[in-house]
Amino acid sequence: MRRSSLRKRTVLLALPTAALLALMPTAASAYPHPGRVTGSVVTHDPSMMRTSSGQYLLYATGGGISNKTSNDRTAFSAGADAFTSRPSWWRNYSSVPEAWAPDISYRGGKYLMYYSVSSFGSNTSAIGLAASSTGQPGSWTDQGIVYTSGSSSDYNAIDPNLFVDDDGKWWLSFGSWWTGIKMIQINPSSGKQLSSNTTRYSLASRPTGTKAVEAPFIVKRGGYYYLFASYDTCCAGTGSTYKVKVGRATGITGPYRDRNGVSMMSNGGTPVLEPHGSIVGPGGQSIMNDVDGDLIVYHYYDANDNGTPKLGINLLNWSSGWPVAH
Repeated sequence: MRRSSLRKRTVLLALPTAALLALMPTAASAYPHPGRVTGSVVTHDPSMMRTSSGQYLLYATGGGISNKTSNDRTAFSAGADAFTSRPSWWRNYSSVPEAWAPDISYRGGKYLMYYSVSSFGSNTSAIGLAASSTGQPGSWTDQGIVYTSGSSSDYNAIDPNLFVDDDGKWWLSFGSWWTGIKMIQINPSSGKQLSSNTTRYSLASRPTGTKAVEAPFIVKRGGYYYLFASYDTCCAGTGSTYKVKVGRATGITGPYRDRNGVSMMSNGGTPVLEPHGSIVGPGGQSIMNDVDGDLIVYHYYDANDNGTPKLGINLLNWSSGWPVAH
């Protein structure tokens, strides 16, 4: 199916060994294995931050937005869902209903969580917002709908990521398949779209071949804006072909280009993580700055465990001007 809301399914499909090997790069050593994590590691589309108390707080796709915590970034424990009861409006976009791909941050003395609600194969979708004073499960108050897409839209309102620029302006990137990754400007007071700028910017697209690009995440490093995105197909267990690519720009709205100068609006993107060894379909990524540097936090499918989706964490090295996972 065309849409990588595929990435939200938890149905895991096993492929024959020959088919699995075909997914592997010829130079597997080019990509590191995930850092060691233990405990509750089954996850999808993780977003993680470190609180002022030093706790690692992680939210991910599933249910009323699933939760995990860790005190050392190694041992993770499962917690309750973010929402004790799911907002009624979710049923307009998902019959289940459940939420996908949360994005958590701490702004203006409170925790914010953008998330998406949709159903498999549909771009009738919505991005929602919740707020909390503690960030803990059960403490979140839903703030309602931020942005929507419908069957006649050429974009998909899922996979949100909030970026706050040095000048204090807020931006929300989002998107999946169709015409690719989009961005809108956000009012910092409301967390919703800024009424004085209703432009929907386009950041990345695949105009030829598969339309599979989604899950944007933006950071600013060394004077450049870097756009990370997941390419190809997710959520098929060991049949997944997900990978993470990046481009950079001198302005928040682009144009984003890869290391070879190819625009991300024209299939461009420099690889950051690809399938290697037993690590299949890495993607659904977020970037987090920690005490020892930047982390890429993602899910992958473990070929040694029947394609179970698991938590991956690696450090990023920026010395070349481009993020390299290690």
